[in-house]
Amino acid sequence: MNNLNKFDVIIIGAGHAGTEAAIASNNMKRKTLLITQNIHTIGQMSCNPSIGGIGKSHLVKEIDSLGGLMAKAIDYSGIQFKILNYSKGPAVRSTRAQADRNLYKKIIFNTLKKKKYITILESEVTKLIIKKYNIISGIETKNYLKFYSNSIILTVGTFLSGKIHIGFNKYNGGRENELPSNLLSKNLNYLPFRVSRLKTGTPPRIDKNTINFKILKKQYSDIPIPKFSFMGKLYKNLPQMPCYITNTNKNTHEIIQNSLINSPLYNGLIKGLGPRYCPSIEDKIIRFPNRDKHQIFLEPEGLFSNEIYPNGISTSLPINIQKKFINSINGLESAKITRPGYAIEYNFFDPRDLLLTLESKHIKGLFLAGQINGTTGYEEAAAQGLLAGINASLLNMNKEPWYPKKYYSYIGVLIDDLCNLGTKEPYRMFTSRAESRLYLREDNSDLRLTEIGYKLGLISKIHWKLFNQKKNYIYKINNYINNNFVFFKNINIKNRIYKKKYYIKELLKRPNFNYKKIIKYTNFYLKFFNSEILDQIEIQIKYNGYIKLKDIKIINKKNNNKYTILPKNVKYNKIKGLSVELIKKLKKYNPKLIEQIKTISGITPSAVKAILIYLKKKYKI
Repeated sequence: MNNLNKFDVIIIGAGHAGTEAAIASNNMKRKTLLITQNIHTIGQMSCNPSIGGIGKSHLVKEIDSLGGLMAKAIDYSGIQFKILNYSKGPAVRSTRAQADRNLYKKIIFNTLKKKKYITILESEVTKLIIKKYNIISGIETKNYLKFYSNSIILTVGTFLSGKIHIGFNKYNGGRENELPSNLLSKNLNYLPFRVSRLKTGTPPRIDKNTINFKILKKQYSDIPIPKFSFMGKLYKNLPQMPCYITNTNKNTHEIIQNSLINSPLYNGLIKGLGPRYCPSIEDKIIRFPNRDKHQIFLEPEGLFSNEIYPNGISTSLPINIQKKFINSINGLESAKITRPGYAIEYNFFDPRDLLLTLESKHIKGLFLAGQINGTTGYEEAAAQGLLAGINASLLNMNKEPWYPKKYYSYIGVLIDDLCNLGTKEPYRMFTSRAESRLYLREDNSDLRLTEIGYKLGLISKIHWKLFNQKKNYIYKINNYINNNFVFFKNINIKNRIYKKKYYIKELLKRPNFNYKKIIKYTNFYLKFFNSEILDQIEIQIKYNGYIKLKDIKIINKKNNNKYTILPKNVKYNKIKGLSVELIKKLKKYNPKLIEQIKTISGITPSAVKAILIYLKKKYKI
C-alpha cells in the first residue's frame, strides 16, 4: 500500500448523495476519492429537472446551512422559482425551482473538480475489502485496482441489480443507457444486510416544438425571485422560463385502462413497491377511478433544450401506448416523444441496519446514503450524503460522531424515520412528518444549523461572514423594536381604532399587523433593512409563544402514550385525516400498543395525533 491509493474517505457513486458527501469531506479537509462509472453523469438530474417542493426544500436549505452544494447549484442554474403554499403559514411554505439540467450538472462537476482534497476517478467498483471483525478497509475496481480507507460511503442510487422496464421489454440498467452495478451488488449480497426491491419511474420526454403551447395555461416565476441558498444574493438570476399546465382526460384514462395488461406494474413483471406520493399514471388511474383528469406540468429542461418534462405521467407502458395516450392530451395532440418513459427496479438495504450517523451496524467504517437506503428524490439523497460525509470524516479524524436531532431539523426527521422505523416503500419528505414544524421552517435553517456547521469545519469564510452579519442585524432590530414604540392618533386599521402608544414588538404579535404596516404608519429606520431579515424577525415574534408552548407539550407528552394498550377492533376508517393507504396498513398490522402504531411505515405525527384524539373521544384513553 502507498499514499497514492490511500485516502481518508472513499465515496462510491457521484449522484446527489455522493457529491454532497464529497463536498462535506473536502470542507473538513479529508483526502477524498470520488469514484463513478461515468464522469459525464456527475450530479445528473436523472428524473425531473427540479429541486425543492413541499418538505424537500427544507432539506435543501438545511444542506446549505451546513455548507452543502445543492442550494447554490440550483440558484445558479434555476430557470423558474416559486414559493408553494404561500397563502399558508411560513412553517409549510416551500421553495421549488426548475433547473437548466445541463447547467446544474456542469456547476456540480466544475465545483467538485476545483476542490483541493477531492480526486475524481472514472471506474466501476466491484468489491468491498473488509478486514477481520467486520471493519472496512478498502475497495477493488473492475480493472483490479485497489484503494484503501477506513471510511467508505456507498451512494449507488438505483444501480444495484437495476432492471429497466418498458412494457414487456426489460433489460439491465442503473439509468437509461447506463449499466447497473451487478458485480458490486453480488459482492454485497454476501454481507449481513437485509436486501429488498423498490421501483421508481420517469415519464417520456417530449419535443417542445411539437406542443401547442398557445392553448395551455402558463405558470411564471414568483417576483421577487426567491433563493435557496442563504448566500443567494451573491448569484445573478438566469432568464426565467414559464411552465405550462394541461390535464389528462377520460380518453387518456380509457387508453391506459385498456392497456394495463401491457404494464409491468400490473402484469407481474415488477415486484418492488413504487413511490406512493409520486405514482405512475397507471397507478393514478387505478387508485383514483372517480377522477376524470390528472394535472400535468410541462416543465422545460433548460434554456436551450428542445425537450419538455411532463411531470405527472410517469409510466412503463410500451412506447406505442405512451405515444397514443400523450396525443390524447390537450395541447399534445401532435406531440412527439424524444425518449420513452420507463420504470426501474433496484435493490435497497434496510436502513434500520444503520446507526443514526448512517454508519452500518454490521461493518465499521461503511456508510450508506441515498436511494440505497430506500428514499426517493434528489433532496433526501443529498441530505443523507451530507450526513454520511460528515461522519465518515469524523471517524477518519478519530472524533465523536454527529447527527441532527429530529426536533431540531428536517434532516434529523429523515434520519430518525429511516433508521428507527425503516421503510417498505420509497420514502419522501413532507412537512407533516416533522412534529416541530412550526420551529423547523425554511427561513430559520441557517439560525438552527450554521454555527454547528462552522464548528464541524463545513462553513466557508464568506458564508460565516454573511451569517454573522445577518445575526448582528437581527440583534439590532430586536433591540430596537423591544425598546421603541409607535403612537397612533385615531388610525383605523381593519375596522379597529388605534389611538395610543404601542411598543413595536407588541404590535407585531397581532395578526393584522406586519412590519410593512408599521413602516407605512410611522417613519423610522426599519425600512433600511433587508426584507428577508424583517420577515424572519416578524415570524419569530408571531410564532414564539406558541412554539415554546408546543415544545413543552412535545417534551411532556413524548412518552406518555407509549405503552397504552389499544382497544380491540378499532375502526380506523372512522378517523378523520387518515389516508386510504394508512387505514389499510393499520388494519393489516393490527397494532396492540400506541408505540407500535408509530413504527408503521408511512405514519406521520399528524396521523398519530388524529388516532389519539379519536381514541380519547371514543374510548376515553
